[in-house]
Amino acid sequence: MFLTAWDLDEEIMRGYEVDNPAMKWTFWLVVSFILVHHGCFGCLEEEKIALLELKAFLYAEDASALPSWDDKNWNCCRWENIECNSTTEQVIGLFLSRPTDSGDLNVSMFLPFKELKVLNLSSSMLTGLIDEESFERLAKLKRLQILDLSNNQFNGSIAKSVSVLTSLKTLSLGANLLSVPDHTEELANLNELEELDLSNNGLDHFIPVQGLRNLSKLSVLKLNDNDFSASILLSLGALPLLRRLYLAGNQFNETTAVEGMNSLKKLEVLDLSNNKLNMSILHSIELMTSLKALSLVNNALNGSLPYQGLCKLKGLEELDLSGNSLEGSIPSCFRGLTSLRALDLSKNQFSGNITSSLLASFDSLEFLSLSHNMFQYLAPFSSFGNNSKLEAFELVSDYNGLLVGAEDPAWVPKFQLKIFRLSNCTLKDRSFPAFLYHQHNLRVLDLSHNSLEGGIPSWLIESNTMLQVLKLKNNSLSGSLPLPSHPNANTSTLDISENLFHGQIPSNISILYPNLVFLNMSENFFVGSVPPSLGDMKELVLLDLSYNALTGGIPDDLALGCFSLQVLKLSNNSLSGPMFPKFSNLTLLSYLLLDRNHFSGQIPDSLCNSSQLLRLDISYNYVSGKIPACVGVMDLLETIYMNDNYLEGHIPEDFCSLNSLRRLDLSSNNLSGSIPSCFSPYLLSHARLHDNRLTGPLKAFSQSSFLATLDLRNNRLSGPIPSWISALEGLSNFILSRNNFGGKIPGGLCKLSRLTVLDLSHNNFSGSIPSCLDKIPFKIGFRSGKYVQSTSFSDDSIIWFSYQGRYIDFPTEAERFLVAYEKEVVEITTKSRADYYKGNALYLMNSIDLSSNRLTGVIPPEIGNLTRLLGLNLSHNLLTGSIPKAFSGLEKIESLDLSYNKLTGKIPSQLTELHYLEVFDVSYNNLSGEVPETNQFATFSESSYVGNPLLCGSMINKSCDKVKEAAPVRQEERFMDMVAFRWSFAGGYVGILVVLLSVISLNQGWRRRWFEFVDKINKLICWRSASASTSTSTQAADW
Repeated sequence: MFLTAWDLDEEIMRGYEVDNPAMKWTFWLVVSFILVHHGCFGCLEEEKIALLELKAFLYAEDASALPSWDDKNWNCCRWENIECNSTTEQVIGLFLSRPTDSGDLNVSMFLPFKELKVLNLSSSMLTGLIDEESFERLAKLKRLQILDLSNNQFNGSIAKSVSVLTSLKTLSLGANLLSVPDHTEELANLNELEELDLSNNGLDHFIPVQGLRNLSKLSVLKLNDNDFSASILLSLGALPLLRRLYLAGNQFNETTAVEGMNSLKKLEVLDLSNNKLNMSILHSIELMTSLKALSLVNNALNGSLPYQGLCKLKGLEELDLSGNSLEGSIPSCFRGLTSLRALDLSKNQFSGNITSSLLASFDSLEFLSLSHNMFQYLAPFSSFGNNSKLEAFELVSDYNGLLVGAEDPAWVPKFQLKIFRLSNCTLKDRSFPAFLYHQHNLRVLDLSHNSLEGGIPSWLIESNTMLQVLKLKNNSLSGSLPLPSHPNANTSTLDISENLFHGQIPSNISILYPNLVFLNMSENFFVGSVPPSLGDMKELVLLDLSYNALTGGIPDDLALGCFSLQVLKLSNNSLSGPMFPKFSNLTLLSYLLLDRNHFSGQIPDSLCNSSQLLRLDISYNYVSGKIPACVGVMDLLETIYMNDNYLEGHIPEDFCSLNSLRRLDLSSNNLSGSIPSCFSPYLLSHARLHDNRLTGPLKAFSQSSFLATLDLRNNRLSGPIPSWISALEGLSNFILSRNNFGGKIPGGLCKLSRLTVLDLSHNNFSGSIPSCLDKIPFKIGFRSGKYVQSTSFSDDSIIWFSYQGRYIDFPTEAERFLVAYEKEVVEITTKSRADYYKGNALYLMNSIDLSSNRLTGVIPPEIGNLTRLLGLNLSHNLLTGSIPKAFSGLEKIESLDLSYNKLTGKIPSQLTELHYLEVFDVSYNNLSGEVPETNQFATFSESSYVGNPLLCGSMINKSCDKVKEAAPVRQEERFMDMVAFRWSFAGGYVGILVVLLSVISLNQGWRRRWFEFVDKINKLICWRSASASTSTSTQAADW
């Protein structure tokens, strides 16, 4: 039963029968105080019921949503995400910015809130309305002034629906799908609008000029990230009260249209970033003297800034020109911009010196970024002597060794910095800037790449208790790791990588930095074991201890306690024992890099608890046993490196489920069996399975359309090259050497337009060399999938900093944590030399190796059209014919090996035009004629020609006068010579026989001697035959 205050008074008075008027009035005062203090009776019962129904509709399946919205909590004005009128206790604001269960919105559910002024339904995953006419009902809410439907999936019809809400002053429809269908012209009915956000909607046209005149009260307009043309600027002059205009990301390139905004006399903020505007835009903008903030980030500004131009905007407070191609020095007229509070000139090509007079003139600056330019000198920081407002200074130099002037050690600055980034500079004495001793409010300190020496000053750590990011990467700092004397719960990022720190990792680091999110101590000289206390860092997301001298194993506490860990990198240490703890809670782990250690034993099943893995690298260890089948269940895996271990057994069939796999390296193990025929990840770009004992035909990879490297050398694979290889259009490196492949080399290889390395050597291929190989362009650097050296990793849990101006934000350079990998390696064999081409050098290697097969026929002269080819090896085959003169077209060739074939004819003199040729071998052929001696051929030794008895010349120390090459003879003449020879031989034989018989018959002495001679010859032949037979029998018995 609901009682009024009067009813309550009557009930109480009746119960106590109080007749004293004074006492009665005292009671009334107390009750009134309680009711006023507690907001009368709380929110209206009608609104409370409506709120509970709204929760049930929007978040029926989300038990964690709005827990305070409970019938047991009688005062709904104290519920979260609700604002009530302090006097009437009626709901005036609803802030429901979270994903809903229902994609459609029931507007009628908001009608009970008659005093509603603010309705925020942003980021609610809404797609439409249950009733398209229901917004007309919402028009009954006459007090509704602010409606936020941004970051949903409404289509263009929503603009027509909200056009009935004529009381609106602020409307946000950003990040929706308003372009289909486009009803934005309907918004002209909202003549009370002061702020309108239509950003990020793909719109290409706007409200006509007549409609814009109805929006005469509009002061803030956000049209950024659409597809508008610059002509829209001409119509904006119809908005006389416009103060803030955001037009970023529309690809404007017509600067003349900007002149249409000159009539906006009250415009204070203009954001034209991420367009294509050139320098002429400055001549139009300089007339907008009312401007206080201007952003021209990432446009096409180039050359030197005009001496005046922007300097005419005397009232300018915030200016961002970053991400252009501006050159020269900073205009001296900038000193006249005395109102400037934020200036960002980063990512340009400014050069020269940053002078003391310039810095001294910026006495009102709060934020200054000069990073990524080509400055040579920075004046001492004492130049800011009169500035007491400076909070953020950034200078990350692209000019290696930018000199920083030394300030007076006794100078005490008036400012207190929050962000200080000075990187890739040369500091006096290679020590920390002395003025930092007086800074006690730092949040971000980055002194990376400065060649700093010595230790980290203790005062730096002790004085800045608010420090959240400390980056000292790539210096020459030494000593042990300094820690604060008291726990600093604010520090989230500590990066001291690439220094000379030594000693053990302090076991109490988890106590003194309990909330670390990113810890990078890689590339130092730390020794000892990984502290088990690291397992107490519950917030740790990235831990990089790689490239040290750590020993021992991975602590169980680390695997059990760091349940937030996403990156664990322990590469290049001397860690040993099991490669992963037996029990693990690292369920969020995305990157596990344990390569180049001494881990041994089998891969434990606990690894499979990390089902979110993207990259797994256990290469160059002593891991043995079989690959667990559960690895194939990790369907997010993009990279698997298990090469150079002692793994055995088959490649699991479960690998066929790795649909996200991009890089696979199982090389240099003892794997056997066939490659599963079902293994064909669509996104796979690099597969290296070489140096194993794999057998069977090649059936895998047929659907791997992005495959760039397929390296299967040194296995026992057999069968022909499959025909589907020609469909792998992105294949760059195709290496099948030292297997048992056979059959003919398919002409389909000629369709691989991006091929740069083709190695089919040491197999059983037969037939001729396809003449179409010249169709492969062998373009340098032409790759479909590049070899990744490192991957950027970031996480939302780290606090990024930006200077938030009054009008625009100036984000500091985003931090990137690189998860580095060993570069890809491909071995190319030319002659007896194996060359290893790593990383980017691989993109320069274009070669064909068909050596050690059973290829026959002539060398196709079309190969001479491969002008970009660097290496060609056709040795150890059965090739015939001559060396093609067209080989002179191999302009870039460095190694040419044609040895051990049956080539004939001369060495073409045209080959002397191959100026890059370093290796040339035609040994063991049937070549003839004089060896060339000019240009590169003057550097080749005699071994390049051995086994060709008809070659001559000074290079092989054989005179051509002694080697007379027979003239070519026609086939008919050769046949006639053989006939004559045979008749002559037969006639001579018959004549001698007749004479001999005549002598024997006439002379008895000669006859007797002749028969004795024949008898001796007969006995000798018999004796030798018997000896040979005995010798053969003895050898057979010995065998």
